[in-house]
Amino acid sequence: MPQPADTLGSYLRDRRTRLDPATFGVAGGRRRTTGLRREEVAQRANISPTWYTWLEQGRGGAPSAAVLDRIAQGLMLTEPEREHLFMLGLGRPPEVRYSPVDGITARLQRVLDGMELSPAIIKTATWDVVGWNRAAAALLTDYAQIPREQRNILRLMFGNSKVRAVQDDWQSVARFVVGAFRADVARAGASRSEECAMLVDELCGLSPEFEALWRDNDVIAHGEGTKRIHHPAAGTLSLEFSSFAVEGRPELAMIVYNPASATDADRIRQLILAKDKPLPPSLTDR
Repeated sequence: MPQPADTLGSYLRDRRTRLDPATFGVAGGRRRTTGLRREEVAQRANISPTWYTWLEQGRGGAPSAAVLDRIAQGLMLTEPEREHLFMLGLGRPPEVRYSPVDGITARLQRVLDGMELSPAIIKTATWDVVGWNRAAAALLTDYAQIPREQRNILRLMFGNSKVRAVQDDWQSVARFVVGAFRADVARAGASRSEECAMLVDELCGLSPEFEALWRDNDVIAHGEGTKRIHHPAAGTLSLEFSSFAVEGRPELAMIVYNPASATDADRIRQLILAKDKPLPPSLTDR
């Protein structure tokens, strides 16, 4: 069985030999080496050619995270390939790189749309809602009617009286949301980002309740649970929710709310039908 260092070396050699020298402006002509030479990768990674050679040969001990990062850049690795490189070299994934998200792919939107009677949303690590389905718009919040910068669960929870009114035991829900938010931003590497700091400052200024909960430093796993909503048209509905990570997108999570009973499902169906029903001409003309 190959040792970890040998596995790392084999992976590095494989990635190096797959690179096209012309992509990097390396002159053509006769080359005995397929792909880039070791010294060319070392130069791109700003490390010693000897040290890089040792890594491919399974010598020299474990590289540092900084060295692996430079090698990943030098070899033009994708994010999954970079993570695999870290697992081989250090036995752990790299630290998460947080980057703000502006939207989701059409494919991910189709996943949401496929859940007809289960309200579902896609949220970022800072709890901005970037995707939702018809059931979520009918039962939870019609995010399409809210300015993009206000599509944030925490802003709605602590700054919108209508959202607050439909919650069953708002105080418990608010504590849960703040604790889960703290865990999410840390997991996604966003806790020290300017975006997170600005949001927390804004919410502390908006709501003394948020400020008190934030100072409690509670951390809560989102996972799964139950939720009750007092909807003004449909009455009280019970939902079972589950949170799912989006593979390859640590800054995104999907939350699915399944109706707890056939009655709850039927009420959601009626809400969707009522929302989709066009207004009479006498109303649309006004």
